[in-house]
Amino acid sequence: MHICVIGGGLTGLSAAFRLSGSHEVTILEMNEEAGGCLSSYHLPDYAIESLYHHCFSGDRHLLSLLDELDLLRDLEWLHGSTGYLVNNQIHPLTTPLQIIRYPLLSFVEKIRLAFFVLRSRSADRGKLDSIPAKTYCVDQLGERIYSSFFEPLLRSKFGDQRDDVSAAWLVSRIAIRSDRGPEGERLGYLKGGYIRLIDSLLSYLNAEGCRIVTGHRVISATPDEGGWIVDGTRYDCLISTLPPQETARICSVPFTPLPYQGSACLTLGTSLDPTNGIYWVNMGDPAPYGAVITHTNLVPYDRYGEHIVYIASYFRGNPPEDSEEILLSDFCSRFDIPRDQIHWHRLRIEPFAGPVYVTGYRSLIPDPNPAPGLFIAGMFSPENYPERSMDGSIRAGEEIARRVMEWSD
Repeated sequence: MHICVIGGGLTGLSAAFRLSGSHEVTILEMNEEAGGCLSSYHLPDYAIESLYHHCFSGDRHLLSLLDELDLLRDLEWLHGSTGYLVNNQIHPLTTPLQIIRYPLLSFVEKIRLAFFVLRSRSADRGKLDSIPAKTYCVDQLGERIYSSFFEPLLRSKFGDQRDDVSAAWLVSRIAIRSDRGPEGERLGYLKGGYIRLIDSLLSYLNAEGCRIVTGHRVISATPDEGGWIVDGTRYDCLISTLPPQETARICSVPFTPLPYQGSACLTLGTSLDPTNGIYWVNMGDPAPYGAVITHTNLVPYDRYGEHIVYIASYFRGNPPEDSEEILLSDFCSRFDIPRDQIHWHRLRIEPFAGPVYVTGYRSLIPDPNPAPGLFIAGMFSPENYPERSMDGSIRAGEEIARRVMEWSD
């Protein structure tokens, strides 16, 4: 059976990885290289992800895939520190002592917050799908704790859509980040970068005869006597890893559009550490971005010879035409980084960076097999609900491959 996979991101590559041994597979990727949101910039001395990435100890499918590709031994577990920037000051919130010293909450409020976090790890996410995160937090903790602690997190991830996000996403976010100790959150990073995962998948697929076509933006796909014609070529089966509304446009199959958001992420290299040794700083002060992630405060600086910083922002519609200058100018001013200390900077705009997990999202998840011979999977799939991740994307790819194999039998 000849299978077409639209999209060479982690879901598409994972599906092809499971199918290539027994089927002929062609991957059509619109960008010039595969990897999707896990693709990398190629600097003279190293490669670095164009969007910040780390994994978690509970990412079983990712760990299993790394093991299959003989990469697991190079996955190292590091300590991720966190902080909030409020009133032009970064407040570290990694160790218990730092949390106790956090000035925007009283000691009693911190105790309430700690118990809330513990309860959230075992909360029934299905029941929380219809409850806004803000409502849940305010009811459980009060307006003050919400506005000073959780609202910056929601704003950094979802911007002006934060009031629509469900409590299911929030408790999932807490649970996925619960592997932490006094030194911070336990996060995984692959030595040499996740480009090694993408390259290993591509090497395997090439060896199995999988055809990988980059720079090909699919225009149309139409059903044809038990198969699909994709841009003039007939296939027996079609897997689309695009957002459902994009699959609908290409395939003329009706879907209820899912709420998505775009991201504009500025990555830069600098000789200065803007966040005082902290890996992840959420912006409590108004800013044109929601978080500043200093990659080299997680992964050792000496591997790169400079600090690597991600400035993360999200948008609906279209970002400002001068997004790069807006982000860079505010960052340099706010963090006292002279322009001549910025060695390089690159902006990645991703129109469909990920779903927004609004209330009622679970009922919007589309059928993975919406038409004969058509299968869909991606960040919108059940495996990525209610929080997307590399592990969820791999699970989605593997699950859709299983469905295709059952269908072909």
